[in-house]
Amino acid sequence: MRTDDTPGAGRLLREWRLRRKLSQLDLALRAETSTRHLSCVETGRARPSREMLLRLAEHLEVPLRDRNGLLLAAGYAPAYRESPLDGGRMAMARAALRTMLLRHEPYPAAAVDGVWNVVDRNRAMSVLLGSVPAHLTESGGNVMRLILHPDGLAPRCVNFAEVRAHALGRLRHQVAATGRPELRELYEEVSAYPPPPGPEPAPEPVDPVGIAVPLRVRTPYGVMSFFSVIATFGAPADVTLSELAVETFFPVDEETEDRLRAFAADR
Repeated sequence: MRTDDTPGAGRLLREWRLRRKLSQLDLALRAETSTRHLSCVETGRARPSREMLLRLAEHLEVPLRDRNGLLLAAGYAPAYRESPLDGGRMAMARAALRTMLLRHEPYPAAAVDGVWNVVDRNRAMSVLLGSVPAHLTESGGNVMRLILHPDGLAPRCVNFAEVRAHALGRLRHQVAATGRPELRELYEEVSAYPPPPGPEPAPEPVDPVGIAVPLRVRTPYGVMSFFSVIATFGAPADVTLSELAVETFFPVDEETEDRLRAFAADR
């Protein structure tokens, strides 16, 4: 264990504390330590124990991937494994994902990783992605690219300005909450995509009786409108599992419900 790595861990802790908008006193009280000790840890004058680092990371809601980074910066071994999704250790997780996706049909659903790459999807997703070119769906594709790329859903999205504002807002929030460079790069890429050809509509006003921002897409069966629900695994102890999520789409109206069932009957 190398003490010269401790300042790196302290700087990382300070960055996470500031990202969470907590004072040293706030964090010290939550973690049941002293402000003086926390200050010494952040400046590198005190070496935090492994247990202290993990306790501080827990109260800062640091993602598991970054908790490992904190431990490594302090000279400790990582606490959480990162298992390949196709490995034997993740067999139950894969089975759970597949069950969720299949049982959600005839509604679309997709499983994504921590940077919005699609790792699995059900057949009903083809109602949205059927006309998307292969270069955007290779290896599953990326949800943000699929929605915002001019070759993706953008030309068929009836309320594109509204959907774009919501998608970029969600991605900005993730960048601010996690600091992950991959998410920042993805945001810079997709926010620079040009809008579909034609006059760019302004975002629609917020519907005071609506429950969520809908995704309204033109399909061969007519316009379909969806809202989505995102589910994650509870109490994950593996980096890969902690970053997996399932986005399930539900029809906003009866017309979409009928068109989805017609689409499923034709498959």
